Amino acid sequence: MRKKEKAALVLEELKKLYPDARCSLDFTTPLELLVATQLAAQCTDARVNIVTRDLFKKCRTAEDYAAADLAELEQDIKSTGFFRNKAKNIKECCIKILRDYDGKVPDTMEELLKLPGVGRKTANVILSTIYSKPGVIVDTHCSRLANRIGLTRSDNPDIIERDLMKILPKSEWATFSHCLVYHGREICHARKPKCERCSIMSYCDYGRKNIK
Repeated sequence: MRKKEKAALVLEELKKLYPDARCSLDFTTPLELLVATQLAAQCTDARVNIVTRDLFKKCRTAEDYAAADLAELEQDIKSTGFFRNKAKNIKECCIKILRDYDGKVPDTMEELLKLPGVGRKTANVILSTIYSKPGVIVDTHCSRLANRIGLTRSDNPDIIERDLMKILPKSEWATFSHCLVYHGREICHARKPKCERCSIMSYCDYGRKNIK
């Protein structure tokens, strides 16, 4: 089966399973989503949503983060892990947004990647969720499932992103990413995937081998 055909069948099935698949980070503004996505690196969305519940009350604007005491910000986000680096990046990111973008979160990949702490994953979350622009969001779930299914052979997020872009319609890039996240949480766990309960097992290279 060709990868494009396989991707279409997997997407069709996953959309039935997870019709409401979307970004699971809580936010009300583009800046909140930007901060939350940065915090989500090497951390669960559930934990980030707990942390941002209080953080977003304290810091509401880019000015708030830019002026924040770094040590205090570190403590506010400590439970998300890598908190020193994240706090530094968030503060510097907001300083740059104020200086170069009139306090607004940029709406292009090129400009987003100029922000401290922003890689392609974070940029694609912003572009697809806030600005309705197509983007493949490669997180750990997407990387794991895309490899197991057989849609890519790479562990490099940039290569995985390009591989999926080639075989999926632009309009489905973000949806496919979110569906993989949901399926990774529910069924296709990193250590013990529930292949016997997986509705896309017949399309999955790893699943067919695992069941045998």
